[in-house]
Amino acid sequence: MRVRRKRRLVRALRKSAELSCLQDNTRAIQPSDVLLVCTMRNEQIRLPYFLEYYRKLGINHFLFVDNDSDDDTVAYLQGMDDVSLWQAKASYRRAHYGVDWMNYLKRKYAHGHWVLVVDPDELFIYPFCDTRPIQALTDWLDSSAIRSFSAMLIDTYPKGRLSETPYHAGQNPLEIANWFDSGNYTISKNPMYGNLWIQGGPRARVFFADAPRNAPALNKIPLVKWDRRYAYVSSTHALLPRGLNQVYETDGGEKASGALLHTKFLDTLGIKAQEELARSEHYANSREYKAYAKALEQQPELWCKWSEKYINWRQLEILGLMSKGNWA
Repeated sequence: MRVRRKRRLVRALRKSAELSCLQDNTRAIQPSDVLLVCTMRNEQIRLPYFLEYYRKLGINHFLFVDNDSDDDTVAYLQGMDDVSLWQAKASYRRAHYGVDWMNYLKRKYAHGHWVLVVDPDELFIYPFCDTRPIQALTDWLDSSAIRSFSAMLIDTYPKGRLSETPYHAGQNPLEIANWFDSGNYTISKNPMYGNLWIQGGPRARVFFADAPRNAPALNKIPLVKWDRRYAYVSSTHALLPRGLNQVYETDGGEKASGALLHTKFLDTLGIKAQEELARSEHYANSREYKAYAKALEQQPELWCKWSEKYINWRQLEILGLMSKGNWA
């Protein structure tokens, strides 16, 4: 595993040649700042709310990698003091789905910082997030000698067809996609990395109904006290060293955990699916987007009689989808 990790770091250094810096505000980063790292393509419509949400949460600086967008993503981000921006025109797939680029940026700029790695359609939820900034969480994690914090990905969706309610830039996507599956999840342990492997929800139920084991993984470890020796190996599903994946108790009790509200299922998904099918840059020859495109032809409804309407983090804790552990 040590050799595997070093290879990941060498790979990230090599892939850094594919990054072109468009805006570097990293000198403004302070030692106590919490950073957010994100790779994206053609996400300008989501960025106004995304930035508003995470600024209110307490994120101090954003490190974005734009994968050759042809919308107004780059122009929108330029000029923001708390944003540093790189562009990569190279293959997203050959950069291990953006992981190599982000590993490099974290190694160079995030050593010693708490770093949150999310996609533009993910909203990070943690215990007391409605009253406490993210620095309260990271301070408690530091005092508890915890280096990594897990969050289950929870797909949210509207009641009705996705195309019935258009999404507008700056809008909270949870105003439209505010339902989720409270159950229907399977969990196992990855013997190689020691991380949990969670599947289920509406994607397994609707888009991968015939092959639920092919459904996307819902386990993530998005928040880490970064060290330049660390490396993600599979999106944010697993890290090296392997100890960072030990985000659950093995002898009873619960460790604190959060959730990522995944707001992919808006009316914008159809166009996104067709774009990603044409590019074929995603995992397993874009198997996930093939499933989306095929199912969307039938205009499916993800809502079912067992769906729950999202209220707040306490609801997710009651349902067992996240936990405050011993953080009071």
